[in-house]
Amino acid sequence: MTNEPAAAPSPLVQARRRAGRALRRPANWVQLAKFSLVGATGYAVNLAVYASLIGAGLHYNMAAACSFLVAVTNNYTWNRVWTFRGQRGHLGYQGLRFLGVSLAALAANEVFLTAFVAFGIGKIVAQAIAVVLVMPINFVGNKLWSFRRR
Repeated sequence: MTNEPAAAPSPLVQARRRAGRALRRPANWVQLAKFSLVGATGYAVNLAVYASLIGAGLHYNMAAACSFLVAVTNNYTWNRVWTFRGQRGHLGYQGLRFLGVSLAALAANEVFLTAFVAFGIGKIVAQAIAVVLVMPINFVGNKLWSFRRR
């Protein structure tokens, strides 16, 4: 027998353990519920603005980008003051991180939206589906980066 230290677990094993601990914390589920409620308001804002802009004749991709800006402003404000209230950082840094995560989600949204419209799905229904599909990117990115605890 040797007294050699055990090998460190692989990054995948570490990530799995960390995720398991996170899933067992009730506070994370409360945060997810709050994030979802804020997201639902953002979803409604996004679709209302999107439908209005489509109705005004704006191209669907441009309408998606504009409705995103309105919804992301709504979501950042509510997530900062309510969902991640105990994790407030510097307004500017946190806001830029939130914007970065949101831009990644917007890029994914635009890919889904364009594909769905190309497959013949109506523009508003396509946007509704695309927004739902990118929600996990938003939550994980904002929880782990924009509003992470220091």
